[in-house]
Parts: sequence; structure tokens; C-alpha cells
Amino acid sequence: MRAMILKQICHLSENRAPLELVDIPIPVPKDSEILVKVSVCGVCHTELDEIEGRTPPAFLPMVLGHQVVGTVAEQGKLASRFEIGERLGSAWIHSACGICEYCQSGMENLCAEFKATGRDACGGYAEYMTVPEAFAYPIPPIFTDSEAAPLLCAGAVGYRSLKLTELKDGQTLGLTGFGASGHLVLMLVKHLYPHSKIFVFARSEEEREFALNLGADWAGDSEGVSPDKPNAIIDTTPVWKPILAALGNLKPGGRLIINAIRKEDIDRQALLDLDYSQHLWMEKTLKTVANVTRTDVAEFLNLAAQIPIKPEVQEYHLEDASRALIELKERKIRGAKVLII
Repeated sequence: MRAMILKQICHLSENRAPLELVDIPIPVPKDSEILVKVSVCGVCHTELDEIEGRTPPAFLPMVLGHQVVGTVAEQGKLASRFEIGERLGSAWIHSACGICEYCQSGMENLCAEFKATGRDACGGYAEYMTVPEAFAYPIPPIFTDSEAAPLLCAGAVGYRSLKLTELKDGQTLGLTGFGASGHLVLMLVKHLYPHSKIFVFARSEEEREFALNLGADWAGDSEGVSPDKPNAIIDTTPVWKPILAALGNLKPGGRLIINAIRKEDIDRQALLDLDYSQHLWMEKTLKTVANVTRTDVAEFLNLAAQIPIKPEVQEYHLEDASRALIELKERKIRGAKVLII
């Protein structure tokens, strides 16, 4: 099968083609696994973190990709949840132990044995992949394959972030950064909290215009000051400086949710400007999002189908995966990027 593989950790400023198109054997599903014939795979900022070593793959070479939509091609001898030919999706959560306190309480995203698709097990930048059947999801028929792919990560982790804000209808939400996850959260909030205002903080004029077109009440620079202070802010940027701006913008008692697997080091010195009275005092809360649970993915897919939420996508051929990643690194973003396998 064809696959785009990562052979070595590198920095994208030095290597503009980090992935290599190769022909490798089709994987064989284990007893409780499914062999998926991949149709599309979303491109996520976490892949940049893997390539550049902030959250490195468990082994190399690695097939990246964790927003996967495809059909069942084969099943392990104990797998029976899906039918051959049925469409399904695979997300960032590849597996968890199932027995620890976190798994038993529905917090499997915090499991010490958490394994990620495309980092700890080969993912969807390939024609085939395997996935445990317990960690696969039926795709609602309302979505095309390309529309469904971003919902599996950008949408699901955005949904988890929104739950962590504890937002109430009528309260104001800020979104710092406006890529795949941000634009899906905006559409979700417009439906769930129709009386809430949404302020978007984004670096580029194109992102701000995109946000306003989708219904944002205000859009300004990522380090700007909004007309009113939000009750909660979700940060999806890869850097540190917007964190300080967000904390400074929050209302007393406000909540900042950082939706990122890792932050880049390029502006870590910005944290030296952290001022307790300006950024943290008045009972502000700072919380991080760690991965997603199966419940997050399943609930969001069903909710997105009911509303419906359909992401804006840019499609690329599998062999153009490196170009899509470079554009993501350079913040050339409008909606979500998807590889057509």
C-alpha cells in the first residue's frame, strides 16, 4: 500500500518535505481490530508537534494521521461491531488500558497507558490502517468523508474544550486562534448558546474575516483587547504570548482553556512577563485539554449531525501531505485540511 511516512524528527524550517511516499505491507488486524481502507485523513497541528519532536512518535518510521475516515476491509477474529464495507472513523485516542481509575471514571484521556493514533500506532496517512474496534466510530450519513474527518479531532477536542469552559447561555466566549478547531467551536456555540457573544483573537486578517463571516461578534489581533471581557477563552494557538493576552482579557472568575498537546518554544520568554495581579488574580482559572475520550468523539459526531455542523475543508492528495503541513505551519489556514487517500 502507499503511505506517507516520517523517518526522522526534523524542523520544518529546515526540511520542507518531512514525509516520504513509500510502498509498505498492508497491516494485519489483531483479534479485536479492524482493517480500515482509508478514504480521507485530516491534517492536524499535532502532526507538526510529532515531526518536530515536541510529542515524538513511539517509533520510526511512523505513519502519521489521526482524523481518519474509511470503510471496513477486514476484521480480526473477535471483532464483530461493524460490517464489512461499513463507514467508520478513527480519532486521536487509539486505545487506553480500560481498568485504571481514569478509564473507570470516563476520563480515559488521562490514562497512563493512553495511546495515540499516528503517534503510538500507525495512522491514516496511508491506504490502510488498523484500529481497535472499541475505538472506532460510525460516521453519520449526513457528512461526506472530507467533512467528517475534521470532526474526529478538531471538532471533538473543541467540544471537550467548550465543556471545560462551563459556559452558560448569554456569557461571552473568546477564541484565541482560528483554525480547524476554532471555526467548529464557533458554529457549535452559535447553536448551543444563541445569546452568547463570540470574540475571536487571530493573527491574520484572513482568519479574522473568516470568523466574522461565520458569525463572530468581534474579531481582532491575537494580542488585542476585546470590546468586553469574556467569561471564558479557548486558546488553540501553538505559542505562548497569546496566553498572557487571554489571561489579561478574562473577566474576574473567568476560565482559560488551553487546547494544545504541546506549545512551541519560540516565544517561551514571554512567560517572564506573567504578572500575578494582571493575569492570574481575581480567581481566574487556567485549565489544559488532554486528548479526548471516546464519549467526546461519539457525542460530538451526533451533535454535529443534528445541528448540522459542516466544516470548511481544503483537500490535498496523499502525496501532497508535506505541503499541507508546511501551509499549516505557516498559518495558511481556512477551515480544516484533509488528505484524499
